[in-house]
Amino acid sequence: MSKCLDFIKPGVISGNNLIKLFSYAREKNFAIPAINCINTDLINIVLESAYLNSSPVIIQFSSSGSSFFIGKEKCPFNSKNSVIGSVLGAYYVHKISKYYGVPVILHTDHCCRKLLPWIDGLILESKKFFKKNGKPLFSSHMIDLSKEDIKYNVKTCSLYLKEISKINAVLEIELGCTGGEEDIIDNSKISNSFLYTNPEDVCFAYENLIKISKNFTIAASFGNIHGVHGGNKIELKPEILMKSQKHIKNKFDLKFKNNVNFVFHGGSGCKKSKIQESIDYGVVKVNFDTDIQWANWKGILDFYKKNKIFLKTQFGNSKSRIKSNKKYYDPRSWIRNGKNYIARKLDSIFEMLNCKNKL
Repeated sequence: MSKCLDFIKPGVISGNNLIKLFSYAREKNFAIPAINCINTDLINIVLESAYLNSSPVIIQFSSSGSSFFIGKEKCPFNSKNSVIGSVLGAYYVHKISKYYGVPVILHTDHCCRKLLPWIDGLILESKKFFKKNGKPLFSSHMIDLSKEDIKYNVKTCSLYLKEISKINAVLEIELGCTGGEEDIIDNSKISNSFLYTNPEDVCFAYENLIKISKNFTIAASFGNIHGVHGGNKIELKPEILMKSQKHIKNKFDLKFKNNVNFVFHGGSGCKKSKIQESIDYGVVKVNFDTDIQWANWKGILDFYKKNKIFLKTQFGNSKSRIKSNKKYYDPRSWIRNGKNYIARKLDSIFEMLNCKNKL
């Protein structure tokens, strides 16, 4: 039985190799986890976990996460800061990922209209990288104009798809809105009706984009929400994806049941059954952020609770008045415990997405 490394190499992948991987995921009925990273510690544990689970993985940066990467998180949004942070993060992933022996998709997350200068700057950097290396700096970019008119959304995304196809990058677009709040994009107060995509809109986007390139994915909302919320009564309806696939197959007389590479936003806190059902309908990428943040914090919190008698002073504790406590407050100790908890969560995610042992 064929596996991913039979047709792609470890390290950052793009273009035809990326589309081949997504097609392979649809064929073998698995999806790839996409993890938002804000520093090298997160990047490292994501790569380590992908290696241990023998799976491809997606590392993605948001605009504010990119600013945080270079210590500019307290500044108002500045596309220059986000560009610098994203680029430095991307170079790090390019350098380190091949040593973990796993294929990596390097992606940028939600980009609404006011963040377009960020993506414009990254495309410019990617063109320079492509000219020198024959591949783009980023595997893919997301444009999120989901709050805008469908025709304008698709028209703008078509222009970006034309541009990034020249450097073999892939475009992710959003149809319908993902609820909740993600960085500076706040959809927490929108009507629930916006959370469900019309299959005809998915077909409209597919028809326009496929004329330009096959290098695109669609985040079609079906009740998705960012974050984990108590009392959330929004229902996930993956059947919207099934109806969209069926509509496209019938309209264009296509051979396969699933012809669109769908993206699942807001995977944190969702029922395993709903996620796996969505994979049946062509989801190849599932985003996780909140669950990873919580796992990290829980690891640090539990480390403190277990070792708090050693974490009150630099030396001296209830067991010894003179012994140093350095090994407990050394960041490598509590940061590693956070990473261990992240790894545990990622193990369950790889299992849930059916992507273990795919290399």
